[in-house]
Amino acid sequence: MNGIIRPEVERYAEEHTTPPPPHLRDLAEQTRESLSSPWMMTGAVEGRFLELLVFASTARSVLEIGTFSGYSSLSMAAGLPAGGHIVSCEIDPEVAEVARGHIAASPYADRIEIRVGPALDTVADLPGPFDLVFIDADKVAYRDYLEAVLPKLSERGLIAIDNTLWSGRVVDEAEPDERTRALVELNDALRVDPRLVCVQLTVRDGITLVRRAPGGV
Repeated sequence: MNGIIRPEVERYAEEHTTPPPPHLRDLAEQTRESLSSPWMMTGAVEGRFLELLVFASTARSVLEIGTFSGYSSLSMAAGLPAGGHIVSCEIDPEVAEVARGHIAASPYADRIEIRVGPALDTVADLPGPFDLVFIDADKVAYRDYLEAVLPKLSERGLIAIDNTLWSGRVVDEAEPDERTRALVELNDALRVDPRLVCVQLTVRDGITLVRRAPGGV
């Protein structure tokens, strides 16, 4: 899927990252064997990155848009302090059940709540504030997700947006498809938005971190 970093460098990074625990290894194996589009799963390197991001930010309240099989939820849960909580939004009820099974069998069953339905509807019903928001769902709707969560971000909250380099297609495709165009437009908008400060990272398929600018709304 990646295409951004040489495969041998990607393997090296994974080999020099703390290996995932058994419950995540089992989840990854089942995802690859039984779900379509297994490349949508957060991998070992990005999972550890998200865990450490939650840990370093001392986030207690996390919102995730796009659960898939639950790898990212469980990764972030490992970085939460006692009493921390994750609300994860998933549109596909069958995939949500797979994730719920793995979450129930993990050490973090009490930290993660999955809500099934359109994410924008779910977010509208959530009071917030959220210390960390992870967006990894419908690429065309990314800007809508961003605008929906910004008012519910805590004072020092962070937003992490996945797949923003889109395997390099954001720079390589002469005739981009709808999802690629949406990501290009998002990336261009984030850079000049006076409300925000952002950095785009080449972790896996590209992750952009966003916070409010000083004085931003």
